[in-house]
Amino acid sequence: MALSTSILLIIALAPLVGCVLAGFLGRFIGRAGAHTATILGVAIACGLSFYVLYQLTAGGAPVYNQNIYTWFDIGNYSAHVGFMIDRLTAMMMVVVTFVSLLVHIYTIGYMAEDPGYQRFFSYISLFTFSMLMLVMSNNFMQLFFGWEAVGLVSYLLIGFWYKRPTAIFANLKAFLVNRVGDFGFLLGIAGVLYFLGTLDYATAFAAAPTLVGKTLQITQNTHWDAATVICILLFIGAMGKSAQVPLHVWLPDSMEGPTPISALIHAATMVTAGIFMVARMSPFFELSESALSFVMIIGATGALFTGLIGIVQNDIKRVVAYSTLSQLGYMTVALGVSAYAGAVFHLMTHAFFKALLFLGAGSVIIAMHHEQDMRYMGGLRKYMPITWITMWIGSLALCGVPFFAGFYSKDAIIEAVGESHRAGASYAYFCVMAGAFVTALYTFRQMYLTFHGKERFTVVHDHGHAHGHGHDDHAHASAHAGHDDHHDASHDDDHGHHEPGVLHHAPKESPWVVTLPLILLAIPSVIVGLLAVQPMLFGEWFGSAIHVNEANNVLGEIGKEFHGWMAMALHGFFQLPFFLVLAAFVIQTYIYLFNPALAGRIKNALKPIWIVLDRKYWFDTVYFAVFARGGMALGRALWKGGDAAVIDGVLVNGSAGLVERIAGGVRRLQSGYLYHYAFAMILGLILLLGGYWLVAGQ
Repeated sequence: MALSTSILLIIALAPLVGCVLAGFLGRFIGRAGAHTATILGVAIACGLSFYVLYQLTAGGAPVYNQNIYTWFDIGNYSAHVGFMIDRLTAMMMVVVTFVSLLVHIYTIGYMAEDPGYQRFFSYISLFTFSMLMLVMSNNFMQLFFGWEAVGLVSYLLIGFWYKRPTAIFANLKAFLVNRVGDFGFLLGIAGVLYFLGTLDYATAFAAAPTLVGKTLQITQNTHWDAATVICILLFIGAMGKSAQVPLHVWLPDSMEGPTPISALIHAATMVTAGIFMVARMSPFFELSESALSFVMIIGATGALFTGLIGIVQNDIKRVVAYSTLSQLGYMTVALGVSAYAGAVFHLMTHAFFKALLFLGAGSVIIAMHHEQDMRYMGGLRKYMPITWITMWIGSLALCGVPFFAGFYSKDAIIEAVGESHRAGASYAYFCVMAGAFVTALYTFRQMYLTFHGKERFTVVHDHGHAHGHGHDDHAHASAHAGHDDHHDASHDDDHGHHEPGVLHHAPKESPWVVTLPLILLAIPSVIVGLLAVQPMLFGEWFGSAIHVNEANNVLGEIGKEFHGWMAMALHGFFQLPFFLVLAAFVIQTYIYLFNPALAGRIKNALKPIWIVLDRKYWFDTVYFAVFARGGMALGRALWKGGDAAVIDGVLVNGSAGLVERIAGGVRRLQSGYLYHYAFAMILGLILLLGGYWLVAGQ
């Protein structure tokens, strides 16, 4: 049974209707009306997305690829709004709408006291619509529309609390860094149009082999391979959107937005758009070994080096943000070794446990009265059992512990890189293997600082009695090791700064609208990996949606050793990644539960490394000095040298001054005396006669 166009239109447009109702009629329908309209819209999209996935997998529905609306026809070029729904798209639709639905429900509790409640719901619904347009598109023009729309809405969401300078700085940073990537992306799309003459996916992919042997003339003696240029330009777009080194700097700062946004942008949606796009473009990328090596090395660098920064972070949300950067690196490495299915599989499993970790962090922030610094937490497990258990599930999935969802996808990526013989694969293998240890280090540190050990906060009840918790122990000293004079946690509210570590009420478990999404995300964080590993990685589940050359099929090689999910997990207990995770677990357990003072000593012993990580390798400093200050200096030079000196000084004021001087000279000739004029006439007559005589004489 073929998929219905009307169902697909409802999936795409239902969140948009919710967005319009909450945004434009929010004042009339109130808070309850706003969240009801948007949640209903996303719930309809989610339910129908599951139906579409079921039809494609079990219902025997063929791949849907149709144009619905023609935007323009100019000569041989045309642009359409259309949908291409295969299993890759359907899986993305389910992940996007399911995570978005849970984030919508969670937002009711998290944003309960915020004055911008209706506006927030409108934005997140618009974000869901934009993401659906991106993944469902069947052509480059619509892909680019969705691509830019998610960028725009993320700008609005990161700067949601627009009265805070830090939020405005963060959303401008995200917008500008993404423009750098999008410029490359647009050039890549232009390259496809130039060489293949179409914006339609199916036509372009069918014509992809014709790119072999074609070159792009850069200078008279320089010719670059067309497929390599197109793929690298398209990937530069993915580097911006999916926060790959060196365009990764916007993502940690985007923590300035409310926590539900962190979950939505960093888990299932915006940052994975680049991964999805490269997987979708696999027919192009398979034509260029150079482009795939470039993708792999960029991803490997991000997987290890951005993860290292997470070890020194104290803000609970920033730790999770740096883990997102690291996991995006893993997905990108998988793309680079032609394991596109592995990248998309990790995208799916990561969406569930990363959304869980972000929403869990938000639950902690609510309980701690919008305190985000883990140095003022500790011992929260007895106050927040549901948040504690679900976050442990998310953490174990993130670390890739066997039987959890993250194990199946992460382990497959590490093995795929080990199997690859592409240039740079040995460097990538070292990075993803070391990254497993680093991931476990910052994850267990976060869990221990937040939920275990002595309490490092003081509850001051309304009648003025303070109940101190564990202020005289080593845990507090080590947690404060390296604490600067300023308190850098970016508070998730508009209520101003409060005394760190001082609470007016004891922490308590969050309301059900917060904990229910945590439980619903914890379930797939455990089971989705073992259910999907065989068909997605080693079966033909994606069908024609992903194209891999036989020589590059690393997943096919690994598949020969695959004997089911149970055997894979049991085998995982004897593999190096698990031993690295276990080593990190033992180290962090000893430090944070038995010898907290050791953390401070280690930090002092490794001070130079700590400084490098704390300064984030000086990426921000360099970018600010070169691009921000450089841009201002260039602008000032153009203003003073170009605008003031040349345009104002020479062209405008200069021409006016010249006219004034000529007029001043001519004015002197207009004396008003008759004999002056008679003299001028006689002089003119003599000159005319003289000229005539010279010409006639010759």
